[in-house]
Amino acid sequence: MIEQLADTVRISELKNRVLYLLFAFFIFVFATRLSVPGINLKIWQNLLSQGAIFSFIGLLTGGALNHFAVVAMGITPYINASIMMQLLTVIIPQWEDLQKEGGEMGRKQIALYTRLLTIILSIFEASMMTYTAWKYRAISHPTILSFAAIVLVLTAGSAFLLWLGEMMTDKGIGNGVSLLIFAGIILQFPYYVSTTWGITMKLFHSEGAHVLLRLVLFIVVTIVLIALIVAFTLGIRKVPVQYAKRVVGRRVMGGQSTYIPVKVDNGGVIAIIFAISVLFFPMTVINFLSKSEKQTGFVVWLHNHINPQSWTFNLLYAVLVIGFTYFYAYISFNVNDVTDNLKKYGGFIPGIRPGKPTSEALTRILNRVTFIAAIFLALIAVAPGWFTYLFHVYFYLGSTSLLIIVGVVLDTIQQFEARLLMRHYKGILK
Repeated sequence: MIEQLADTVRISELKNRVLYLLFAFFIFVFATRLSVPGINLKIWQNLLSQGAIFSFIGLLTGGALNHFAVVAMGITPYINASIMMQLLTVIIPQWEDLQKEGGEMGRKQIALYTRLLTIILSIFEASMMTYTAWKYRAISHPTILSFAAIVLVLTAGSAFLLWLGEMMTDKGIGNGVSLLIFAGIILQFPYYVSTTWGITMKLFHSEGAHVLLRLVLFIVVTIVLIALIVAFTLGIRKVPVQYAKRVVGRRVMGGQSTYIPVKVDNGGVIAIIFAISVLFFPMTVINFLSKSEKQTGFVVWLHNHINPQSWTFNLLYAVLVIGFTYFYAYISFNVNDVTDNLKKYGGFIPGIRPGKPTSEALTRILNRVTFIAAIFLALIAVAPGWFTYLFHVYFYLGSTSLLIIVGVVLDTIQQFEARLLMRHYKGILK
């Protein structure tokens, strides 16, 4: 592997791309510490514990939310806009045709719509954050002009990260937006490690050496969980396909055997992000209501049961993850399109007639692999919280973080290998 990395340094194009990524990461880290003027950070940091949705956003921003930085919202508006656009292209027939048959111009048009939706969501989320800071007097000089200025700065910060991510995609290696999310998560690791070690040492003096054993067990379980995520991320179900022979002039076309790769995990992190969004927004409202002086018994019940430590929350979380996994699997793998393409080019699954029987067979296969993926995602979605509770360690590394880290690393390695193989070098993992 060291030899292949040395080959990467020798290739000037790859070296320049890596240097550009490092420079972009430096700019991102600098931006996460550039606070918006006029914010009382002590009051703001105390407010973060009251809103679960803000905590989730902060997970992906590398601590920028804690400093109320110009990029405090991170790239989350673009993530939400991309998810919404994927759903809209399925619901709106004109957009679906534009994406499938529009070619490069169609993809550019969809990308333009995504950027516009990102700006709209950025303004909405920035207004919500600024209003929260305004309401709890975290703004030093609360005026209409300062409110508008903070919203404008936060929106510009998200737009800048979107531009930076696209430049990283063009001039770097891998998906720039995913790499920014990856960097935002990794930046929180020193805090997580230091906090965990400090708590472990305090418990060690009071409870004994078995505290260290719990920490070791937690690390081992986390490593096993990462290995399972890698296996499920790369796992595919190969459906054999045979193409009929055709005589075109004097040439015999077709007749070869291949397969349709059906990914085991079609939804991936998207299903978990959907579930978190559905759960954490009402949690934020419940937390704010529970702090008010006028509370009803229903609000108190919701506050006690709809929180990450309750079994009700984890059960609802798992059910939502399963449902969204099935939903996104049918969006990403269109059985009817695959069946039509097979019929168009003379392909068929051995032992199954073309047309409706092929569609039914692919649907059964998709249901089976999606069931496995849905159960797996539901388990890892709730597993970190239960591991923390069982092992009494406070290392926050949720399922969303693990899936993003593994997915980005695998995708970046594959793109590195593709560029190395283009120049007849061995891959990094070979």
